[in-house]
Amino acid sequence: MKVLIVEDDRKLLGFLSRAFSEEGYAVDTCRNGKEATGHVRAIRYDLIVLDWMLPEQDGLSVCRELRGMGSSAPVLMLTARAEVGEKVTALDAGADDYVTKPFHLDELMARARALVRRCVAAGEGVLRAGPLVLDQKERRAHLAGTRLELTSREFALLALLVRNAGSVVTRTEILSHVWELHSDPGSNVIDVHVRNIRDKLGAFASMLETIRGQGYRFALVEPARES
Repeated sequence: MKVLIVEDDRKLLGFLSRAFSEEGYAVDTCRNGKEATGHVRAIRYDLIVLDWMLPEQDGLSVCRELRGMGSSAPVLMLTARAEVGEKVTALDAGADDYVTKPFHLDELMARARALVRRCVAAGEGVLRAGPLVLDQKERRAHLAGTRLELTSREFALLALLVRNAGSVVTRTEILSHVWELHSDPGSNVIDVHVRNIRDKLGAFASMLETIRGQGYRFALVEPARES
């Protein structure tokens, strides 16, 4: 899952970034509204955590702009404003939920998980490709009826490939969707995760194809079985 955190307080931004990373999210961060809209234009996020009081462009304006440009990513608004009327204003601007500062981290993370589950349930909750079934809501994978144990990153990478089954997904696309925005494109982190996934796919490993010089593709045709 990919989250964008928009918060101008450096300390809080770092705290939230660590918390979401520990939950298995790929985290991008920025500190003003202009950067936020730029990120959303370029990358598909599963969740946006958005502070109300931002420099240059406040969170309400950012939220309205995101909705105006067609983004359907769930938005969790953070603010010190606690009046009912202000909560209504935030929700009317396009926010999906609202957490007031100071907040309990457990509650914020629970609300974040609820928003992501709701979004998945409304879209493609279960992905299927040949013998592979991925339940995005529960983050569970089954291969030919057997549970497949995947790490959070492995699940996110495999889900991205399965969503685009039959098409090549470039290394740049993989980095932007599964890892942080500023990940080193020269790193071998993708190759390591692909190798680990192939090991877990076992006899079906050849379905995860390497397209040299481009990226990876999850094949729609199962490999031939040995007689």
